[in-house]
Amino acid sequence: MELTAPEPYVGLTVHILVCIALGVGLLAAGALLRFRARGGSALRNATYECGETPIGSAWAKSPVGFYLVALLFILFDIEVAFLFLWIQGLGTVGPAAFWAMVVFVAILLLGWVYAWRKGDLGWAR
Repeated sequence: MELTAPEPYVGLTVHILVCIALGVGLLAAGALLRFRARGGSALRNATYECGETPIGSAWAKSPVGFYLVALLFILFDIEVAFLFLWIQGLGTVGPAAFWAMVVFVAILLLGWVYAWRKGDLGWAR
């Protein structure tokens, strides 16, 4: 049995090279075609260009509740993405997949109830 060249990887290699060339080309085009202001004031590099005087520091801390709600949103958003894919293939995979998804949703529901009872779904703790 003769070994042949790995032809399936030729398309992948070409795709990767095109992606790299496109990325480098777009960055180069942006660097060449961008607007360059001649001379500038110190205000141009300030945090706010709108002319308003900033109130307080720009490094204000966000409440932890914001991050907890954001993490829970991402968790349940990913769950919905899995549910859409599962619904599409439900007819071909059979009852085992149905019960596996029931267990998956039950575990996520328990996590949601736990986060709710703990108070992580509110903005203020």
